[in-house]
Amino acid sequence: MMETRLSSASKEVVISGVKQTVFIGERINPTGKKKLAEALKSGDYEKIIRREAREQVAAGADILDVNVGAGGVDEVALLPEVLKMVMDEVDVPLCIDSGNPYAIEAALKVYKGKPLINSVKGEESSLQKVLPLVKEYGAAVIALTLDDNGIPKDVDSRMKVVDKIIERCVKIGIPVEDIIVDCLALSVGVDNNAGLVTLETIKKVNEKYGVNITLGASNISFSLPGREVINNAFLPIAVAAGLTCPIVDVAKVRKSIMATDLILGRDKFAMRYIKYFRQNKDLF
Repeated sequence: MMETRLSSASKEVVISGVKQTVFIGERINPTGKKKLAEALKSGDYEKIIRREAREQVAAGADILDVNVGAGGVDEVALLPEVLKMVMDEVDVPLCIDSGNPYAIEAALKVYKGKPLINSVKGEESSLQKVLPLVKEYGAAVIALTLDDNGIPKDVDSRMKVVDKIIERCVKIGIPVEDIIVDCLALSVGVDNNAGLVTLETIKKVNEKYGVNITLGASNISFSLPGREVINNAFLPIAVAAGLTCPIVDVAKVRKSIMATDLILGRDKFAMRYIKYFRQNKDLF
């Protein structure tokens, strides 16, 4: 299994299938968060951004995803400012999350360390605009299994997108270990086979390339009641299949994933799990 190394100015995180699961905190993202979206639009966002950064790291996030894509927001101006604020507040590596390549570049210019870019698609325009930035700034990148035709519904079609992106990365000199594939979780409330397709894609990517794998894991339960139950059932299965760095609300899933790592032999003598239990008995 390959190792993907990310860093802040003072801290390195290593992602690998033979190591414990790495948590990417999802909460600095205005999608579905009305208060954060309004704060970003009004300019009164410092307090909420700093609090979210601190709380996610305290909950166990190893990396923080940073997204400012709210309606009416100038991402090119705002993303680097928010990124600097998060870097000032916490010392973990960051994931620069934007569909705007100009905003990504503006953020890369201020970032200290080796970041993760979220994301590149199999679309030609995305490949042409994002991959040169990944190469120039020595970043790692999340490769989404979607292209001009949208998200494929079958495993083989998703693999073709993975093949295309990895081929293009290698062609311009981006190391394969710096590619993290997002096999895309879709709601099982819309398509009862969605979870199976995602899990089988994870297995195939793992077998063929050995690269690290991420997911916006909570998408699996979108539109359904009792979402935390579904998410906490899906994640351990996905980790066992090859998921190495899920994008999650860490406070809600850390307990089950630490137990999963223990069962998969990634926690010698259960020391990590026992320490977590002793420090967080109220969560059990």
